[in-house]
Amino acid sequence: MRQLFVAGNWKMHGDKASIKTLVTGLNAKADSVGNALVAVCPPAIYLDYTKNCLMADNIAMGGQNMAIEPVQGAHTGETSAAMLKDVGCQYVILGHSERRAIYGETDQEIAQKVKTALDSGLTPILCVGETLEERESGQLESVISQQLDAVIAEVGIDQFSGVVIAYEPVWAIGTGKTASAQQAQDVHAFIRGQLAKLNASVAEKVIIQYGGSVKPNNASELFSQPDIDGGLIGGASLNADDFIAICQAAGEQ
Repeated sequence: MRQLFVAGNWKMHGDKASIKTLVTGLNAKADSVGNALVAVCPPAIYLDYTKNCLMADNIAMGGQNMAIEPVQGAHTGETSAAMLKDVGCQYVILGHSERRAIYGETDQEIAQKVKTALDSGLTPILCVGETLEERESGQLESVISQQLDAVIAEVGIDQFSGVVIAYEPVWAIGTGKTASAQQAQDVHAFIRGQLAKLNASVAEKVIIQYGGSVKPNNASELFSQPDIDGGLIGGASLNADDFIAICQAAGEQ
């Protein structure tokens, strides 16, 4: 039985005052999330501040991105895996659709980052997903397969036992649109099936989150699907009550 995992991606939001308010709310209700794994992923500049504010032992922390290069060096503006670990991160989000679309990160670059994360002892949250145009033109499966295959080629299927996958239909991120529970389940089952072709045992254990306008009012239905193992939460993770409600939905499964 896979443990459900909910991670909050704060994106480029927050300042010290709002983070203090948010984390204070999370600290107060952290005991109510049951068996769910929970993490928050603040902007890099606020990781240390968030860690100092976070008193709940059952809420972990992650970064939103990191450098391909595994060690410190002459890489202006980058954050290394070692730096993320040094400030208390256990996870790092890699391959988010915004990184792919806005900053041009390729499947190969993301695969290299996954390898760096694994080699450094971080758990990568690998994001995969299709645009609306790709879905409507019948390319959904080929797009996701290509994204997965690049990482498999880089690290091998056995290493996926240490990877979290987040399926995020690009058309449902920040739009208010959400894939139906069945639509999301179908893609999650496809992802698990692709991994199972190479290693059924690893595929069965891999946590596959759903990301795309998850709210307290749709979380339970999404998380009740057999292959949906929690969520990568954007906007709703910036409100302590909403985020905790989503975590509680995961903890009740």
